[in-house]
Amino acid sequence: MTEMQTIYLLIPLAPLLGAVIAGLLGWKIGREWSHRVTIGLMWVSFGLAVAVFFDVLKGNIHNGSVYTWITSGDTRFEIGFLIDRLSALMMVVVTFVSLMVHIYTIGYMHDDPGYQRFFSYISLFTFSMLMLVMSNNFLQLFFGWEAVGLVSYLLIGFWYTRPTAIYANLKAFLVNRVGDFGFLLGIALVLMYFGTLDYAAVFAQGPEMAKKTIEILPGKPWMLMSAICILLFVGAMGKSAQFPLHVWLPDSMEGPTPISALIHAATMVTAGIFMVARMSPLYELSDTALSVVMVIGAITALFMALIAIVQNDIKRVVAYSTLSQLGYMTVALGASAYAAGIFHLMTHAFFKAVLFLGAGSVIIAMHHEQDMRRMGGLRKYMPITYATVLVGALASAGVPGFSGFFSKDAIIEAVHFSRLPGSGFAYFAVLGTVFVTALYTFRLLFMAFHGKPRMDHHTEEHLHESPWVVTVPLVLLAIPSVAAGWVIGPVLFGDYFGSAIAVSAQHNGMALMAEEFHGIVAMMLHALQTLPFWFAMAGIAAAWYLYIKRPDLPAVIKNRAGILYTILDRKYGFDDFNDWFFAGGTRRIGTGLWKIGDVGVIDGLMVNGSARMVGWFSLVMRHLQTGRIYHYAFSMIIGVFVLLTVWFNRG
Repeated sequence: MTEMQTIYLLIPLAPLLGAVIAGLLGWKIGREWSHRVTIGLMWVSFGLAVAVFFDVLKGNIHNGSVYTWITSGDTRFEIGFLIDRLSALMMVVVTFVSLMVHIYTIGYMHDDPGYQRFFSYISLFTFSMLMLVMSNNFLQLFFGWEAVGLVSYLLIGFWYTRPTAIYANLKAFLVNRVGDFGFLLGIALVLMYFGTLDYAAVFAQGPEMAKKTIEILPGKPWMLMSAICILLFVGAMGKSAQFPLHVWLPDSMEGPTPISALIHAATMVTAGIFMVARMSPLYELSDTALSVVMVIGAITALFMALIAIVQNDIKRVVAYSTLSQLGYMTVALGASAYAAGIFHLMTHAFFKAVLFLGAGSVIIAMHHEQDMRRMGGLRKYMPITYATVLVGALASAGVPGFSGFFSKDAIIEAVHFSRLPGSGFAYFAVLGTVFVTALYTFRLLFMAFHGKPRMDHHTEEHLHESPWVVTVPLVLLAIPSVAAGWVIGPVLFGDYFGSAIAVSAQHNGMALMAEEFHGIVAMMLHALQTLPFWFAMAGIAAAWYLYIKRPDLPAVIKNRAGILYTILDRKYGFDDFNDWFFAGGTRRIGTGLWKIGDVGVIDGLMVNGSARMVGWFSLVMRHLQTGRIYHYAFSMIIGVFVLLTVWFNRG
């Protein structure tokens, strides 16, 4: 094994070792050493990921097997790593955000009795995510995919004494199983038709397999590639919380805030985005699949952003923001702007982690109060938190100069160049979402940090800035929230991803954009003349007017909105429908099976019925067992008579 291959192994195994030590020995080594060990090993993982990133930039790409898990016929199921520019970028983002979350956790979970267990879980989560992004085959991809789902279940329900947390983690687990069922079917189709699960071998056969059809329903042929890509995307819809499998993500806010940042910023929810980008050689062979991806992403981006406007829980506002931003990334994938989607994944990871951890800092100061209506005026008490959240808000709103502006504008422009069915609707959706995003983001900022304090007197007296273990990660994440977008030129238009991402000539809107790109300064100056910039400014201005200038107006608008507000407040009724149809339907089926099947058939007919039959038969037989000799003699005579009759009749 070469030195670099050893490094590849150490990157995921370091957090795994930390998880094992904190999980199994945390009771013995104590709280302090639990976080020292896990954070130290995360530093190792992050440092090695950075080293691999620079090694890949030199052109050193690795694709190889670590070991063969099982062989079935001619098919080998292997564990292996594909280290190229796409996976290297993801490794750096995942390990950096995870490291910041580990450090932040020291302050946030300081008094929690499950301190060591929490550090074990987040390290295990990081290991799972790294195995997913480093995989070179569908088997390992599926392992990482399911592992992040399992650990997220443990993290969302970390406070397992809360009924709401148990409901949330069960909901997340079940909704993701729906998506994973489609994902598994897609992988099964790949194995069935391609005969291998290795990425390189599958991608090589892609053009030939694009000509094949499959009959999902008799007499209805489908393009094989469309079926595979759509089924794989169903998995991404669950993991990356796309409509209509988005319902689990807002409820997952029941977990501790560091988890919100880890799961919803850079890791689990971006797994689906990464997977579709990795599968770009297959998706480019199916316009149908690309259109499905684009439309689903557009619906998610716009309609989830609208819900964020009416949320009052500070973490839920950021959660719906995550849903909307994931919709942006998905739209980019559908427009074949995979590089723009991954670029937004990176910038979003930083500014969304800032917003989540900033919200957590506020929650700490407010003694775990999350309702923004009971906040206000926090900027004078928490200047560092305020400054970092302001940076995150400006990046999220897409203000020129901040990271979110570059990636978001690139996506909007890419959709504008797309000619696929559904691109017109997608362009309208992402453009409208710019205004809504700026509105709800600055609504959060103004309600929490500006205006008059609305908390009780006791809370206000004890308000102060969070400790350094909370503020340092915020500052370190705020820096790339500003600067990460400045590398847009080489990443999007400089062939940074190389062979890691495939784009066909007829879908290559990014090439047209590259012709118009003249540097980041020119891009910012040009933005001043475009609709996205003015929509963002309008959203910020509207938030200022409604929540600073005229704070009485939101209540008036709410009363006059009537049914519209109710629809948004009830989240379009998805939760109500799922509770009534799926959960309620399952309960009704269970009740029917219990009453008819268990009580009626099994207990009533089979158990009690057989007992009654034996009782009836015994009752009849009792009349033959009298104990009198002449009765038995008479029975014997009748028996002999019957036997003789039968005998003579046969003769």
